[in-house]
Amino acid sequence: MRLIVLGPPGAGKGTQSQRLMQKYGIPQLSTGDMLRAAAAADTPVGRKAKALMDTGSLVPDEVVVGIIADRISQADAAKGFILDGFPRTVNQAKALDDMLAAKKLKLDGVIELKVDEGALLGRIEKRAKEMIAKGCAVRADDNPEAFKTRLEAYREMTAPVAAYYAADGRLKTVDGMAPIEVVSAAIDRVTEAAGSAV
Repeated sequence: MRLIVLGPPGAGKGTQSQRLMQKYGIPQLSTGDMLRAAAAADTPVGRKAKALMDTGSLVPDEVVVGIIADRISQADAAKGFILDGFPRTVNQAKALDDMLAAKKLKLDGVIELKVDEGALLGRIEKRAKEMIAKGCAVRADDNPEAFKTRLEAYREMTAPVAAYYAADGRLKTVDGMAPIEVVSAAIDRVTEAAGSAV
């Protein structure tokens, strides 16, 4: 099962991706984690990424796609993977399609968690309070100002990715404002339909 989970920050992508990982026994691929791992492993692509990250530069699409190509070739991704936080732009989505086609693979599903952006701020504030109550560290970007910046970046760069996948019928939308178990059930219906279509 090869999936992309889209949605703005705070939409619940991480929660749903964790559940899908357990259900299908496939890894969740976070591009940030993969870039750091590739840099630590000192692969050719990792060295290129590290040089850019060390200077604070954005890692170009071809390097990110190269890291994903390396990662999905590993044994634990043989049954599939969940991409979370990628693709962030339409160019990355196109590059991902080309890379998968070269490997004779295709996506089984692109799931967008649709949410009320106004309610997301409350969700982020609640998440921060829960983390503090548990004695855990709060993510640096889980504050109203940083959240608004992340949301604007999402709207500008990543929202068009949903339109790209919708154009050829690959995008499936799920109400991300529903309770977690209702969202999970809706995602299961999408993935089960995709599985039976394979």
